[in-house]
Amino acid sequence: MHRHRRHALLRAAGFGLLFAAPVAVLAYLVRAQSDVVVERDKKVIRAATDWTREHPAAHDALLVWQEVFNVRWVVLGGVVVCVAVWRRYGMRSRALWALGTILVAWGVQIGLKTLVGRARPVVEDAVAHAPGSSFPSGHTTQMTATAVTLTLLVWPLLGPRGRVIVPVAAGTLIVLTGADRVLLGVHYPSDVVAGVLVGGALAGASYLGWSGWNPLPDHSAEPAEPADPAAHRGAP
Repeated sequence: MHRHRRHALLRAAGFGLLFAAPVAVLAYLVRAQSDVVVERDKKVIRAATDWTREHPAAHDALLVWQEVFNVRWVVLGGVVVCVAVWRRYGMRSRALWALGTILVAWGVQIGLKTLVGRARPVVEDAVAHAPGSSFPSGHTTQMTATAVTLTLLVWPLLGPRGRVIVPVAAGTLIVLTGADRVLLGVHYPSDVVAGVLVGGALAGASYLGWSGWNPLPDHSAEPAEPADPAAHRGAP
């Protein structure tokens, strides 16, 4: 048992490091003001914000998306789903894992912003404004971590169709959130890429560690039976 848990933690650490390495490189290039990243970022931001100005309806939709999927609402929504799964299906351990991962992601993205301290894009005739530092994108980091975590949380409850629909929906939310940040000119593309990597690393590494630490029978091969919540009690 101890060996199994040790191996699980090593897998989790390896997964996290695999994703953390490119983030560290990006952060270094950003801090060093490398032309490789900075100039390309600026070119994309200029083109993106020009497009947004030319499409007022899209501009309004982007602002709505920004508010609806604000970090605090994404976190709150994740908490609600975790509690609902716990109460409805009795998956206490799995729900607590998901809840902890979502909250840790919130703290990590705030800490990374402070550590890197990158200024927001400066855009003439800005189409939107946002406070705080820029790297990584908090919206994208939190959306990625929450979407991946909730997908893993509900996976044992999904049938074959759900196991296609839910990941596609999660991926769509991540892509649209990242695009929203760039099209509004409040984040550079590298901020968004870093956000996806950080959020994915947190969710994936956390799941590998938790699932290895809780080697209970895996019922995820069978879809849930809503009429018998107790069937899922104790699912990993």
